[in-house]
Amino acid sequence: KATPVSAGKLALRMHGIKLKNVEGMFKKSDPFYELRRTYDGPGGGTWKPVYRSKHVKNNLSPKWEPATIDVNALCDGDLDRRLQVAIFDHESSGKHETMGTFETTVNELVKAAGNNTFTPKKGSKSYGTIAVGECKITGAESSSATVANPSVLPMPVPMPVQQFDNMNLGSMPVPVPPPQRPTFVDYVSGNCDLNMCVAIDFTGSNGDPRKPGTLHHFSQGGQMNGYEKAITGVGGILAKYDSNQRFPVWGFGAKYDGVVRHCFQVGKEAELHGVSGILDAYKTTFKTPITMSGPTVFTEVISLAAAQAKSRQKINPLSYTILLLLTDGAVSDVEATKQTLASLADAPISIVIVGIGNADFSAMQFLDDFESRSSMNRDIVQFVQFNAHEYDKTSLTRATLEEIPDQLVQFFYQRGIMPQPDNGFSTSKIVVEDYEEADIDLSMNFQDDGEIALNGDQPALHIDNSYESGIGGLKVMPPPSTTPQGYNPHAPTAAFAAAPAMATPVPVMAAPVPVPPQPFTFQVQVPPGVAPGTQLQVAHPQTGQMLLVPVPQGVPPGGIFSVAA
Repeated sequence: KATPVSAGKLALRMHGIKLKNVEGMFKKSDPFYELRRTYDGPGGGTWKPVYRSKHVKNNLSPKWEPATIDVNALCDGDLDRRLQVAIFDHESSGKHETMGTFETTVNELVKAAGNNTFTPKKGSKSYGTIAVGECKITGAESSSATVANPSVLPMPVPMPVQQFDNMNLGSMPVPVPPPQRPTFVDYVSGNCDLNMCVAIDFTGSNGDPRKPGTLHHFSQGGQMNGYEKAITGVGGILAKYDSNQRFPVWGFGAKYDGVVRHCFQVGKEAELHGVSGILDAYKTTFKTPITMSGPTVFTEVISLAAAQAKSRQKINPLSYTILLLLTDGAVSDVEATKQTLASLADAPISIVIVGIGNADFSAMQFLDDFESRSSMNRDIVQFVQFNAHEYDKTSLTRATLEEIPDQLVQFFYQRGIMPQPDNGFSTSKIVVEDYEEADIDLSMNFQDDGEIALNGDQPALHIDNSYESGIGGLKVMPPPSTTPQGYNPHAPTAAFAAAPAMATPVPVMAAPVPVPPQPFTFQVQVPPGVAPGTQLQVAHPQTGQMLLVPVPQGVPPGGIFSVAA
């Protein structure tokens, strides 16, 4: 087969179908694709991009613009040369996140137009479907040898009409399309009862909690340790789906009365009320006669969570449980853990394991692809290393909860359990308890396509996204002694409750003259990483009203400026 003088242009139009979201539960990906090839010679074995599409914002079923690609550049005119199609979620930082890849050829793309689809995969997991709407080659200039052009198809042979005379078309069965796969939001709004339980690692490898720097140490300054941050960040989101706000909490890896307990109750009650109740019980555990010991065993808490999940589903078929398991080290018995997980394929449960601290968690990687290397037909485990998200609560929440919607939908849909109609559902049914982040609106925005978004996103608005945002927040300071305008580099840094402003004396006159109220002046310290021009959300010291205050030019992070309001 000779190579054409010009192999022509490939006219390609593709679209995605229900691609897997890699932005977590709260935002939608912005997909684009690349066509990649390899080159001959040293170093040519890696995939190199030849064409990149424009990204489609906030759409998991994107319809990309038609593309025209030079066939010589794409495959050197060899229509059977292997190509790679890579799907990405576009990020403004340039660190685009992969949404799966698949291999194909030009011939396969042409044949797939209007007929077949492709499945991009990331590891062993499928990330949706790619369909080819149009694919054909135009403008090819053949040499003396004939080059097969798969875009030119033979004319169909007409069938005589009389061959259909004896067919009874009325007796042919009409195909019934399968029911549309529900979304996570369909189940949440369809009386799905989502339950959370928590397991906390109290093994000795966490260190002496009385010593600063250890993983269970409680800071006097109000800074949360890793366990508190994970409970607040992940548990705070999951708690909003729980109808009764009652959560079982267990510990493992500690001794009581000289016996190692791999599953014991945390707190005085079997179920604790709210995230604040979990945090209080966690702290109170260290006031009991506990001896932090080992080894690290997950099997008992996992089995108990699964047993409770199955019991709840017998009462309510739409009951589903999420176990949040917090640990500082790799599990001691990997094989026993695998066997326990394999036995839970029929349990309505997802397990989120958060690794806290600097231990070597490489032995835990088997959890990420355990489904593909076992007899399980479900992926129920997600492992996340906390250090990668230590300073950003939203980042931790997205990483840990990314796979839960798909896991829940897969469990119910495979068993034919569909959402129940609930005409009275509204997003107000999601409980938001008093333990709430001061400067973050975590209310949910349920969209028509089944996605969930966080409300409250505003451009150029600083949101305190630290784990301690509900405790401290921005520093609002007393009025300066001489009320200077703008940036005051020598202003005090200690925050305190501002006293009411003194009213301006009214001159004694025959007739009283109304005096307009004087604005109250206070100071604000700029948080780290906030640039001039950014709007800060600040509570007025006297009225409590939330104000949007821009940072003046020339005021650096840590600097102080005055506000009159």
